[in-house]
Amino acid sequence: MLKLSVTIITKNEERNIGRCIDSVNAIADEIIVVDSFSSDGTVKIALQKGAIVKQEIFRGYKEQKNLALQFASHDFIFSLDADEMPDQGLIGSILDIKKEHTAKCYTANRLTYFCGKPIKHGLWYPDKKLRLFDRRVAIWGGINPHDKVILMKPCPTEHLRGNILHYSYTSIRQCKQKCDYLTSVYAHSLHKMGKKSNLFKIIMNPVWEFFHGYILRLGFLDGYYGLIVSVNTVRYTFIKHFKLYQLQKEKFVLQRAKSEKIRKTKVGTQY
Repeated sequence: MLKLSVTIITKNEERNIGRCIDSVNAIADEIIVVDSFSSDGTVKIALQKGAIVKQEIFRGYKEQKNLALQFASHDFIFSLDADEMPDQGLIGSILDIKKEHTAKCYTANRLTYFCGKPIKHGLWYPDKKLRLFDRRVAIWGGINPHDKVILMKPCPTEHLRGNILHYSYTSIRQCKQKCDYLTSVYAHSLHKMGKKSNLFKIIMNPVWEFFHGYILRLGFLDGYYGLIVSVNTVRYTFIKHFKLYQLQKEKFVLQRAKSEKIRKTKVGTQY
């Protein structure tokens, strides 16, 4: 029987962590929670539910998830966010894998709930995620906050029946607040990598995202909340490119000021 470690990272997730842990009891041989010093009841609930809790300073999303891999006792990992859980179909698929596994990595679709409604179209579904894997062949990578599992060497990957249920935003206000935070994280991550934005991307990328998700991917079939999700995608895309553009300008101004200071210093020493 395959041994499986379930890993979860948390920060003030008392509203979600209990549900998440309960959802994996049938498949987990251990549950590892890496908590970033929550100020609410997250740690208490996790311990009461039987999880092993490790507290670490938050270094970034992918960094925390890689720490969780190190704390796990077993090589096969099922990684979840605190606001996620497997549905019964996915539970059944993982139980079958525990009896006999034929691959090193497994993907599953993620179904996101927005204000209590499942979003079944647009850019949010099917949102295929690689979350069940052998840590000897894979690691967390990507660009914060959009981390993803990266294969370190080629290996067979299979797709599982069932969904990862993602209980994202309970209100439009919460969605906007999280958007403001995540766009800052993403813009700074891109800036550190030397990525650039421009006025064309600021204007056209949001337009394309709306057309792609709401029209081509049938986001309109999700009704009112399908429209809200598409509009929020426009807002997210616009803000992240605008913030990246601002960082570029700030860097340019600083570099120009530094160059001017060096030039004046050299001129002054000549006299």
